[in-house]
Amino acid sequence: MARKKNQSRPGNKMRNLITKLNPKSPVSEQYRTIRTNIQYASVDNDIKSLLVTSSGPSEGKSTTIANLAVVYAQTGKRVLLIDADLRKPTVHYTFRLDNLRGLSNILVGQNTLDETVNRTDVDNLDVISCGPIPPNPSELLASRKMAEFLKEVTAAYDIVIFDTPPVLAVTDAQILANIVDGTLLVVRSKHTDLEAANKAKEILEPAQAKLLGTVLNGREKKASNYYYYYGTN
Repeated sequence: MARKKNQSRPGNKMRNLITKLNPKSPVSEQYRTIRTNIQYASVDNDIKSLLVTSSGPSEGKSTTIANLAVVYAQTGKRVLLIDADLRKPTVHYTFRLDNLRGLSNILVGQNTLDETVNRTDVDNLDVISCGPIPPNPSELLASRKMAEFLKEVTAAYDIVIFDTPPVLAVTDAQILANIVDGTLLVVRSKHTDLEAANKAKEILEPAQAKLLGTVLNGREKKASNYYYYYGTN
């Protein structure tokens, strides 16, 4: 597969990729724990596609998904991270991409997978950014083209991870949850409202979301310096 090189943009900073910058830190170890528990939660079924979402904004979803992609790549798996937040994308900022072409271009037939995939400086990790923000994100994600694209990328990579908008804001995550192998819900300590988290879970369950568990983000435990942990449903 032909892959274009990461085109960095001046002024953008790699945000919170601690698993790359400090892979031996306690926080990085917690991301590896999340990865391991995903494997345990799906022991009878191989997880080839994974969706990460949250109930609302500012819960650490995009930081979580980027670091999770890195720890998967560090095992030698071929990983593709896709920014499926076609409303407020962030993955291109994290990995310093130009975002001129991405998922939206693929779904409207303008570009192919080979033309949009970006090689990162993390071994085994490729990224597809959002691309130009379309006027009809939900319709694109629910299209036959999206289903065909998912088959294509899961055949080319060991695991494909999707970043999506928050569940309570729009239906996008619910749409994708129907076709991926598993879903993680990110909540933030002292930020996420319990009622909102339960509502997000209720919304995902009818979508056959295969909810694997919840990631509690931002909880500081001074004795161990661990900030993230994975909790099953």
